[in-house]
Amino acid sequence: MEISLIRHGKSLCISNKPISYTFFRKWVIEYDNVGVCEEDAYPSDSIEKVLSSELVFTSHLKRALHSAYILNPTLDPISDVTFREVELPILVTINEKMKLKPNGWAVILRIMWFLGYSNGCESYKSAKKRATRAADKLIEAAKEHNNIVLVGHGFFNKMIAKELKRNGWTNRKISTNHWVCNTFLMFHQREHE
Repeated sequence: MEISLIRHGKSLCISNKPISYTFFRKWVIEYDNVGVCEEDAYPSDSIEKVLSSELVFTSHLKRALHSAYILNPTLDPISDVTFREVELPILVTINEKMKLKPNGWAVILRIMWFLGYSNGCESYKSAKKRATRAADKLIEAAKEHNNIVLVGHGFFNKMIAKELKRNGWTNRKISTNHWVCNTFLMFHQREHE
């Protein structure tokens, strides 16, 4: 049995200039509502896994759906909110003169989230429980369909990967790069007669 986790492509929402927190909140909304950049080439193993899979899941976010479509335009994936990316917490007060690049804001907020600050989003503890549910859903589907794919998100895919490993699934290493396929295998041991 195989479960392959693929991270979506790079978002069309690209910004590297420093912005205030208010503009960052608007940037996050835009990031969640646009598709991905098309590339000159895609990893062959990602294309192969999507084409040969009996079942493909995505999150409900446009960047995951669009990425699955790019990898296989004839695909009819199962879109499920369970596989969405973990959200960032919302700051209550912040000096609007403070400006950071979007990645800077994201890193600060993610660190705060790990430390227990989850205003306006699910907590780290809740996200871990969701990752367990997501992994269970993928495992059950793999039992029925043998090889399945999730086109999802870097951070949450990594959380799912941890749960798969805890359940005995193996793989070489995890990459959170865009378009990269991480395949987990479950080997059945033959019963002794």
